[in-house]
Amino acid sequence: MRNRVFKRAAILASLVSWAFFLASTSSAQGARPFGLPFAEPPGLSTWFVSQWYGNSVTAYWNQRVLYAGGQGLHFGIDFAARCGTVVRAIGEGVVVAIDGPYGAGPHNLVLAHPNGYRSLYGHLLERPPLEIGQRFDRGDPVGLVGAPVGSTCDQAPHLHLEIRDVTMRRAYNPVHLIEADWRGLTLGLSLPGQRFVLWYGDPTLWRTPWDQPEIDFGGVARNAWQDVWAP
Repeated sequence: MRNRVFKRAAILASLVSWAFFLASTSSAQGARPFGLPFAEPPGLSTWFVSQWYGNSVTAYWNQRVLYAGGQGLHFGIDFAARCGTVVRAIGEGVVVAIDGPYGAGPHNLVLAHPNGYRSLYGHLLERPPLEIGQRFDRGDPVGLVGAPVGSTCDQAPHLHLEIRDVTMRRAYNPVHLIEADWRGLTLGLSLPGQRFVLWYGDPTLWRTPWDQPEIDFGGVARNAWQDVWAP
């Protein structure tokens, strides 16, 4: 009898723990307010993550040129995609800037969202035919994928996506705010932008897509290290 009671108690405890785990997981997933900027599934012929937010190898080697304004870090996520691929709004929002002073040329777009975040879509193929104040729902088309240099869009076309605060002075890691299976979005490739620099002063610092720091534009460089492994 006593064993039976213990077994029932153990089963009940297990069920309670499992329910708590499921609730926590659902809550964590539900807390991510945004979606991906493409309607198509990821793939070599559609799109994939080519550079993570944060202290990527690409960012480290270009910290003084391309990323000096963002503390030496990559302040968005790059999605490699075919030129002309339709870019979708990651959430409900309103247009607050078109070709604003935020880099990511030749064209960029900024949407303000009701939750206080702002999303920036960079390296667009053409100036979006939109108006300031125009409203969008999540998934609505807002632009086309372009390339950062050249007029023929044959040099690394990709979407540069940022999530900033309302002041546009701080950038956040999109992996914590966009609902996605991030582990599979590099397609198993090993590009420099998909890898992170290892600093021998603290080998555990910023080693995954999930533990990258927030970025304050105009702040001092955070990765001006010499003793590193940056393959």
